[in-house]
Amino acid sequence: MASVKNDIAAKIGHRILTMESLNPNIRVMEYAVRGPIVARAAEIEKELKQGVKKPFSQVIRANIGDCHACGQRPITFLRQVVALCTYPKLLESPEFPDDAKNRARRILEDCRGHSIGSYSDSVGVEVIRRDAANYISKRDGGIPSNPDDIFLSTGASDGIKSIIKLLMTGREKPQAGIMIPIPQYPLYTAIIAEFNAYAIPYYLDEDRLWAMDTEELQRAIDEAKPDCIPRGLVVINPGNPTGQVLSRKNIEDVIRFAKRNNLFLLADEVYQHNVYAKGAMFHSFKKVLTEMGSDFADMEMASFMSTSKGYMGECGFRGGYCEVINMDPEVKVQLIKSLSAKLCPTVSGQAAMGVVVNPPNPGEPSYEIFEKEKNEVLGDLHTKARLTTEILNSIDGIKCNEVMGAMYAFPKISLPEKAIKEAVKRHMQPDVMYCFELLEETGICVVPGSGFGQKDGTYHFRMTILPPVEELKQLLDGVKKFHVKFLAKYK
Repeated sequence: MASVKNDIAAKIGHRILTMESLNPNIRVMEYAVRGPIVARAAEIEKELKQGVKKPFSQVIRANIGDCHACGQRPITFLRQVVALCTYPKLLESPEFPDDAKNRARRILEDCRGHSIGSYSDSVGVEVIRRDAANYISKRDGGIPSNPDDIFLSTGASDGIKSIIKLLMTGREKPQAGIMIPIPQYPLYTAIIAEFNAYAIPYYLDEDRLWAMDTEELQRAIDEAKPDCIPRGLVVINPGNPTGQVLSRKNIEDVIRFAKRNNLFLLADEVYQHNVYAKGAMFHSFKKVLTEMGSDFADMEMASFMSTSKGYMGECGFRGGYCEVINMDPEVKVQLIKSLSAKLCPTVSGQAAMGVVVNPPNPGEPSYEIFEKEKNEVLGDLHTKARLTTEILNSIDGIKCNEVMGAMYAFPKISLPEKAIKEAVKRHMQPDVMYCFELLEETGICVVPGSGFGQKDGTYHFRMTILPPVEELKQLLDGVKKFHVKFLAKYK
């Protein structure tokens, strides 16, 4: 037995990959929405199945924008087209409407072997890219979009990563600097860590509904310049995790700042369908930039879209696109070369994106049911955004800006000094301790604000507004009762 143990120890001792030899950039990566609190939620779910007694009967996951996991029903037309592309024999079935069949045939005709099981071009199926260009042009009031400026991606995340990769210096020093909002979606800090880039955080203004402030942007870039070469500016609109919708003036100011500081703009616009606040409107950065005139006409910019959000919520298909404008033609060749190393995005995800950018038109058989389902989803989200804002603001010690868009609330929580000291004793951030206790006592899983970044001395958490209305009410009632108990416990 001793010799067997020695053999195992010897083998372990000769491992090539250990925590010491692992790429250090991977070690420092973090992704809060799937972090330790979420891992503990999964453990609790297993414990509940095993009969372990808890003060609750289920875990309510409000940690991630996974629409269908929260009960949202798929859009019939989208699933019909993808089903037809997946199993073309269904094209002979009378149960599928002609407009779904026509779209499936167009996609299949552009696939090698008439099958979505074949590789597509690295930039994606051409007919879907053409449809994406038409969608963008229609969205932006007729401003032209060129299919050659569009590549399809495995979710928006993959497109974002592909563009940020181009901005790297390829050297240890000086690093490329990427400006990111705080609070931010943790994808960006994860990519920056993986590529050994330099994060330039700029703070959104919580007192002005999480608006962007150009003085704050200038402060951030000026402080970073001695340590990096600022290359890109990331904007998330509508916001994640903050749920804001930027005004047109705010967007114009940001574009002027980017122009003045010679920055490549990255516009994360995956929530462009998700706008709820009265008077708020989605303005694409491309549209605003184009309408600002010739002084801005040559600005380099990439914008990103996804099948995972909006009214679709098709996270599992991993469909997305990126439109890149004003890129140097020689650099574009290098981008395509980089994309080709990944062969192609999932073609079923491309087909799903094909429906998003080419939905049923008035007069087509599926138009009425499509519009009904789409409006029901967005109407429910509007109701849940208002409900979440109202209930959170009714809780003593919690303040939440209006959920104007996207799928999240990011409330500020006031924590007693005793709770903050207890968190320090446990070697935890105070909002992390708060969220762990919330999970253990109520089964509600949210993400601490420190995972997204926040101003020092402030504490938040992010929660989705996706659960069905009654479940959302239960969740918010649970948060209210827990918060009152938490304040009393650490009074």
